[in-house]
Amino acid sequence: MPDAAMSAMLAAAGLDWIVPDWHVPANVHAVSTTRRGAAGREMDFSPRGADIGAARSTLRSLLPAEPRWLSQEHGRTIVSADADQPRAPQADGAVARVAGRVCAVLTADCLPVLLADREGSVVAAVHAGWRGLAAGVLEAAVDAVSVAPASLLAWLGPAIGPSAFEVGADVYAAFCDADPAATVCFVAGRPGKWYADLYALARRRLARSGVSAVYGGGRCTFSERETFYSYRRGGAETARRMATLVWREDAA
Repeated sequence: MPDAAMSAMLAAAGLDWIVPDWHVPANVHAVSTTRRGAAGREMDFSPRGADIGAARSTLRSLLPAEPRWLSQEHGRTIVSADADQPRAPQADGAVARVAGRVCAVLTADCLPVLLADREGSVVAAVHAGWRGLAAGVLEAAVDAVSVAPASLLAWLGPAIGPSAFEVGADVYAAFCDADPAATVCFVAGRPGKWYADLYALARRRLARSGVSAVYGGGRCTFSERETFYSYRRGGAETARRMATLVWREDAA
């Protein structure tokens, strides 16, 4: 169920951010931001955002420590969030075992994926756009947490939905050439075009990695204009990002 304490903190701060609804232990906490800050003001977590200082300050008030930010590159590199880093490492996912270390990813149509084990001993955040999914970023994250995949729980955060994500033959081939059964994750559209379901692709890859407990999904950053930024909608939003974060405390 959602983290009641986190939900209360967000309500007190006047924030409509998302508290993941997944069956993790009580010492695991997570939050996914929307485009709205307090009093309905826009809040952008892109490192190049004009108000990034204010956005991060608002977020920091809810967290045990400054997040381990990444320089995302649409690949499959996963790093440890436990060690101090002089700068944001080039990676698309982070794993934390130390209490209070916050894993974070930024998205605006790409899929944020959170992982935690049933014992609350390890957490991870993953940036999974189509390139990362095809490259195996989720498989790399499952390997990096170093626990039995069957003991993992995953949460899929807000991403572009299957009715809005029109792709070409390159994306279709990136998945279906290696896994012909992945065609179930695509619906044919105009000639040479398909509608891709990032949520279904992620669930398929997680299942093939041994992760069966998958929560979340179903939101659409493109169509839910008032709630989320969307790269594909274009304009000024192409540079704006939401943040999805996860951390663990020492078990009581």
